[in-house]
Amino acid sequence: MWILFAFGSALFAGITSILAKCGIRRTDSTVATAVRTVVVLIFSWLMVFIVGSQSQLKAVDSSTLLFLVLSGLATGASWLCYFRALQLGDINKVVPIDKSSTVLTIILAFIFLRESVSPAKAIGVVLIAVGTLLMLEKREAEEKNAGRGWLVYAVLSAVFASLTSILGKLGISGIDSNLGTAVRTVVVLIMAWIMVLITGKLKDVKKVPKGELGFICLSGLATGASWLCYYKALQDGSASIVVPIDKLSILVTIAFSYVVFHEKLTKKSGLGLVAIVAGTLVMLF
Repeated sequence: MWILFAFGSALFAGITSILAKCGIRRTDSTVATAVRTVVVLIFSWLMVFIVGSQSQLKAVDSSTLLFLVLSGLATGASWLCYFRALQLGDINKVVPIDKSSTVLTIILAFIFLRESVSPAKAIGVVLIAVGTLLMLEKREAEEKNAGRGWLVYAVLSAVFASLTSILGKLGISGIDSNLGTAVRTVVVLIMAWIMVLITGKLKDVKKVPKGELGFICLSGLATGASWLCYYKALQDGSASIVVPIDKLSILVTIAFSYVVFHEKLTKKSGLGLVAIVAGTLVMLF
């Protein structure tokens, strides 16, 4: 049963990117991130009360809290960059770069956490890296209209996502992971709304089109649903299997981007997608 929850996590994570893209056609990405985080916060704390880990809140020491806060800041930075990248570039290009955070996470875990890298992990890292590069094709029209800004934001999103995983692992060493996620989300919420205030976009919150507001909220709900499935799968199953399955959300995103936005993959991009999936499956099995 837990494996169904793992695939459910991948499904909702893939849908999240599509809904987010639909919600930022005219809405500023920073404003959208702040609004979406409110919905995610509700879901994260709902998970805490479902599993009954709220009683551990008083037992969180200063060291754990520090890493949770740092992890939250990294998460917020990752989301802000990811939304901006989605607003500027194609989903088919942004998502693979974001998913390459798996590679960075493994490298950082090896350096800072002294986690071993098995031959399977090494092969998986190479395949994912090669696949990501193959999916980064240059298009003259895209270069002319949007430049390479989306690429910078996408890379930063992946870097911050990797830092989130490392700092998050250090932060939940002594508490329930669901509680750690909820605390991090509070930090993300504060950071997102501070960014709205700093950039002078508070007035834009009231100007968000109702249609896009719906998509933004739905993307938050999809993220929450993904987390609920993800943590349920982790609770009942093996993390070494759950995590790679969750990363297969890229297949869902690519499929929906074709249906919704008519974004097509070239042969080169398709080969890159196959390499990314193959690398993920190598880690899985």
